Amino acid sequence: MKAIVVYESHWGNTAAIARAIATGIGADARALSTSEATGDALVGVELIVAGAPLLGFSLPTEKMIEGLASNPGNPPAPPDLTQPSMRAWLATLPAGTGHAAAFETRIWWSPGSAAKAILQQLETLGYRPQGKSQRFVVEGKYGPLRAGEVERAQAWGAELAEALVE
Repeated sequence: MKAIVVYESHWGNTAAIARAIATGIGADARALSTSEATGDALVGVELIVAGAPLLGFSLPTEKMIEGLASNPGNPPAPPDLTQPSMRAWLATLPAGTGHAAAFETRIWWSPGSAAKAILQQLETLGYRPQGKSQRFVVEGKYGPLRAGEVERAQAWGAELAEALVE
C-alpha cells in the first residue's frame, strides 16, 4: 500500500509525529513536508494522512504563520517558515479516490481542531475518511511533545494500515 504522511511543522513537533505515523504504517509509507508532497509523490497514493499544528483554535492561516516570525515568547529556535502551509497544500491537492486521515499537534487544553478542517477538505476532494482523527499533545507552546506521544503516533499509524488491509 502506498501511503504518505504530509505535515506542516514549525518547531519540529508535527514532523516528529508524522515520521512516527509513517513508521507505524510500514516500510512503504513516507513522511513528507508540504513542499515534498507534490507531483510523483502523490501518484498511486492509497492513503494520505495529513497533519498540522493547531494555532488560533484552527488550521493555521497564512497570516498566523507570518506572525510566527515576530512572535514573542522566547521560542527555542526560529520557526521553519520555508514550507507551504497545510491550507495551501490542500488547495493544490488534486481530487482522489484513496483513503485519508488527519492529525494535529496542540497544547492539551486548546479548543478547536486543525485535524477536523484537514479531513473535511480531504473529503471534499474525494478521499474517504479512515479512522478517527488524532490529537498529539505538545507540552509547551513550542514543545517538546508529551512523553509517549511519538509511540502513540506510531501505534495509530499501524492501526490505520491494519484497517486498510482488512
